[in-house]
Amino acid sequence: MDMHTLYLIVPLAPLAGAIIAGLFGKAVGRSGAHWVTIIGVAISFVASYFIFQDVQAGHVYNGSLYTWLESGGLRLEVGFLIDPLTTLMMLVVTFVSLMVHIYTIGYMADDPGYQRFFSYISLFTFSMLMLVMANNFVQLFFGWEAVGLVSYLLIGFWYTRPTAIYANLKAFLVNRVGDFGFLLGIGLIAAYCGSLDYAEVFAQAPHLAGMTIELFAGSPWLLVSVICIWLFIGAMGKSAQFPLHVWLPDSMEGPTPISALIHAATMVTAGIFMVTRMSPLFEFSEAALSFVLVIGAITALFMGFLGVVQNDIKRVVAYSTLSQLGYMTVALGASAYSVATFHLMTHAFFKALLFLAAGSVIIGCHHNQDIRFMGGLRKYMPVTWLTSLIGSLALIGAPFFSGFYSKDSIIEAVALSHLPGSGFAYFAVVVGVFVTAFYSFRMYFLVFHGKERYDQVPHDPHGHHDAHHGKPHESPWVVTAPLVLLAIPSMVIGYLTIGPVLFGDYFKAAVFIAPEHHALAHMKEEFHTSFVMAMHGFSQLPFFLAVSGVVAAWFLYLKRPELPEAIKKTFLPIYTLLDNKYYFDKFNDWFFAGGARLLGRGLWRGGDQMMIDGTVNGSARMVGWIAVIVRQLQTGHIYQYAFMMIFGLGIFLVWWFNPITLWFDMLSAR
Repeated sequence: MDMHTLYLIVPLAPLAGAIIAGLFGKAVGRSGAHWVTIIGVAISFVASYFIFQDVQAGHVYNGSLYTWLESGGLRLEVGFLIDPLTTLMMLVVTFVSLMVHIYTIGYMADDPGYQRFFSYISLFTFSMLMLVMANNFVQLFFGWEAVGLVSYLLIGFWYTRPTAIYANLKAFLVNRVGDFGFLLGIGLIAAYCGSLDYAEVFAQAPHLAGMTIELFAGSPWLLVSVICIWLFIGAMGKSAQFPLHVWLPDSMEGPTPISALIHAATMVTAGIFMVTRMSPLFEFSEAALSFVLVIGAITALFMGFLGVVQNDIKRVVAYSTLSQLGYMTVALGASAYSVATFHLMTHAFFKALLFLAAGSVIIGCHHNQDIRFMGGLRKYMPVTWLTSLIGSLALIGAPFFSGFYSKDSIIEAVALSHLPGSGFAYFAVVVGVFVTAFYSFRMYFLVFHGKERYDQVPHDPHGHHDAHHGKPHESPWVVTAPLVLLAIPSMVIGYLTIGPVLFGDYFKAAVFIAPEHHALAHMKEEFHTSFVMAMHGFSQLPFFLAVSGVVAAWFLYLKRPELPEAIKKTFLPIYTLLDNKYYFDKFNDWFFAGGARLLGRGLWRGGDQMMIDGTVNGSARMVGWIAVIVRQLQTGHIYQYAFMMIFGLGIFLVWWFNPITLWFDMLSAR
């Protein structure tokens, strides 16, 4: 088969499945909906594998498929860029999506929106593939907006829940803020480069680095810095970076499979991928790189703190996603783009595993999501327990697990960076290791070990029904099989791929790093083998911090379970701050939402009531009053009309022969 045909099959196969399941769901039935979408994504995964092999053989493709519009020399096209970065993303997206599709058969078995859900997640996969395969900013923006739209539909999938509607509106609006900045960055590129094709824009990057732009009169900025910061603001929205992070935890209102898909392989990774793709621009702006570095560090550390006080099993995993996205962003700021992408890949596997394991726990505990009412599930759910342990060890960066290789590489890259803000970033990512281990194993111990508390659930946290229907049970094979298949790469993918991906020549020309940003080159000199790196990791600070976090969680939640409540009372102000998520939501509700409502009321009173009602409607009322008076004169009686004519003629004659008027006329004649 021709490779160009395979390129088309990758995004179009999931799209075909989405169309069939969405428009013909009733005709194909529930089984037809899941089979057509699963087969579509499976075809896409297999095609991605063959394309990956072709690219590894040295065949890179960059070409246009369709010219949508051409105006003044600016072409808007649909085209593909197939290189090592693209193929890595294609494999991750299609594999994780395939696991989520299979898992959904069991998780959504009783949901009335079964066909609709499969249509949405398949459409989500298509949107993400169009984004990562783009060779120009137009198609990138199409995929960017498409994943935002489908995430809106999926987060609010259970649209009868007010919390779900609030969450999807929140995600939609926050992402519009980031997307506005993203669009401004693309607009500047179009204005100054005259093209939206990646290759043409990147070729002009040195020229852009010498240009300035005045955002404010008398204050010139480097044009490339402004472009990169605007582009990164788009990434802050999609990849949930501080302060545009507030939508991601609330996205848990959607079904668990979509939580896994959003947090692991699609949408939130779009920002990381985009900045990596834009490395030829970012490398010419240290200001933009410092901005990226600091924002990522704040997100990595302070969002991790919030995971410590969460009791909803899905929200704990959600805040770990925020923190890990911060780690990836820190790596981008340190010019370690391949390290950020490497962590994106390893994180996709173990985070999808943790989310799907959380969903398995929810099924086994009869839809209870509160970890305070679990415990002792190890003997009831052995497969979920073991796979959750693997995912947790990968998340905290235990040596030999996949997360170890990527997370430790990020910490080392930041330690070697000399950009402004790198000191704070190093502190954040190191302390974040302890925090991650603590909240991860707090959840693990409360769910799978200790005293059984599932019989204490008063009611379902969502208020739909009684959540206690007997003892927990292991999930069906259609749920546990994806857990096992995701657990395998969570253990071995880092060990097998760190050499070629980070220190080999895997990315080739797909990623550009300026010579003065030498962190990765120095790391390459120190790297020997995956085994040696893991053994060396046992003697490093991150390992001891991770072990300390696990031990602290074990002591507080298994050995002395009464202590957390005492600590909470002692440090109540700090707990309140964390429980209220640093008051970001309340500030946004008061300032932005409240300000919008206040502005709306002002426009209503000043514009609608005073201007429209007072002027337009007032004019109408005045015409009405005049009409009432005139109607009194229009009686239809001839004698009244004759009298009015004679009366009017009399007034005219009096005015004409008025002596005073004659006297004035005589004076004026003289």
